[in-house]
Amino acid sequence: MTKKLNLHLDFRSGLPIYTQIVNQAQSQLLQGSLKVGEQLPTIRALADEIGVNFNTVARAYRILDKARIISTQQGRGTYITEIPSAKIKAQLRHEVLEILAKRFVTEALHLGFSKQQIALVIKDKLKWTS
Repeated sequence: MTKKLNLHLDFRSGLPIYTQIVNQAQSQLLQGSLKVGEQLPTIRALADEIGVNFNTVARAYRILDKARIISTQQGRGTYITEIPSAKIKAQLRHEVLEILAKRFVTEALHLGFSKQQIALVIKDKLKWTS
């Protein structure tokens, strides 16, 4: 039986949808609402259910597969394989940070800010938070 993912996506957050899917799937696994061995919806079924592009869900599943959290078996489905190790969780968190940083820098450059201006703002914000 296929397990339904309870996803609460925020299309305005600036965090890519595929990243939100990955993060929420991980959280549900760690909280116990998803268990090792359970089958997940197909990529198409999940994309239709949450109203996003097929490729968005496919990217999330690829990330989860790369982290060995899920395994997709051709013709059989996608299954939870294991609870991610601390190393895998750290790697996924780092990937999310890189995505956020790239998005910020790209947007700032498109708005005409120089690399130096961007770096100064980031340094200033890091001082502010410590």
